[in-house]
Amino acid sequence: MNQQIDTLMHDYTGNVPGASVLVLRDGALLVHRSYGMADMEAHVAATPLTNYRLASVSKQFTAASILLLAEDGRLHLDDKVRDWLPTLPHVADPITIRHLLTHTSGLIDYEDVMDPADARQVHDADVLKLLESQDRTYFVPGTGYRYSNSGYALLALIVERASKQRYADFLRERIFRPLGMANTVAYEAGISEVARRAYGYSFENGAWMRTDQSTTSAVLGDGGIYSSIDDLARWDAALYDERLLKSTSLQQAFTPFTATDDPDVRYGYGWRITGETLWHSGETIGFRNVIVRYPKRHMTVIVLTNRDDPEPYVLAKKIAEAASP
Repeated sequence: MNQQIDTLMHDYTGNVPGASVLVLRDGALLVHRSYGMADMEAHVAATPLTNYRLASVSKQFTAASILLLAEDGRLHLDDKVRDWLPTLPHVADPITIRHLLTHTSGLIDYEDVMDPADARQVHDADVLKLLESQDRTYFVPGTGYRYSNSGYALLALIVERASKQRYADFLRERIFRPLGMANTVAYEAGISEVARRAYGYSFENGAWMRTDQSTTSAVLGDGGIYSSIDDLARWDAALYDERLLKSTSLQQAFTPFTATDDPDVRYGYGWRITGETLWHSGETIGFRNVIVRYPKRHMTVIVLTNRDDPEPYVLAKKIAEAASP
């Protein structure tokens, strides 16, 4: 089987931006391999301990944070978002936390209202400021679906206000540390560091160029977590029992709440649901990642890469096929 996986991962092998691949079945490591380089300039090879920027795979941790606070009684999923973030315009009056979780809020995409001449990185609090000036939504909240990074940035701010902790601290103390995810971090430049960090690359003009950060890379709630396949194995294990979240909370997260723009895909809380799979991809400048879970088979495939192309969802499904009994 490993030879089949190596063949599938051929393009990530050698002096090129790399990848780490994990296949778990019944909690056992079937595939636990890395390819290529985590840092091309320093000639550092990728390993299973390499930490990649998860991009939108981070959203499942944001959703889990909200569910933990709901279990604590600190908030309710049907709370109005303006009860927590009152500086939002009145057009946001109908929007609930549940709408944010399921991309049914209709909020304007913050990326579309950023000043293109401003090279500074925006943070979650800046997303709120950008949205304060938007007196429209794409649709009446709750009546449609539009994938929303804005919504998940606001969820991170709600976590901070409900917990009275910084979002990165809440993640560390309530999720990462209890699960033994020792090197997973919501990365904040100048505040935290990423151990064994993979840097992102894009193929430009016939060569790999480092493209590790963009103006949106510092927003945490929608995509700012770094992790490794080793730590994500611990996360996956926690999704089968109640070591982190109650079974009722997990069931909510994995329930197909809304249709999406793909007729084969529905959305829960931080998870896409397609047939027998729970999955989520992550795409950002220099990184493409995916986690695909097959709960009934008790199998999970994770592919983390530090390059801009291709998206590894199809690759992960081929790996799952190769690893299936």
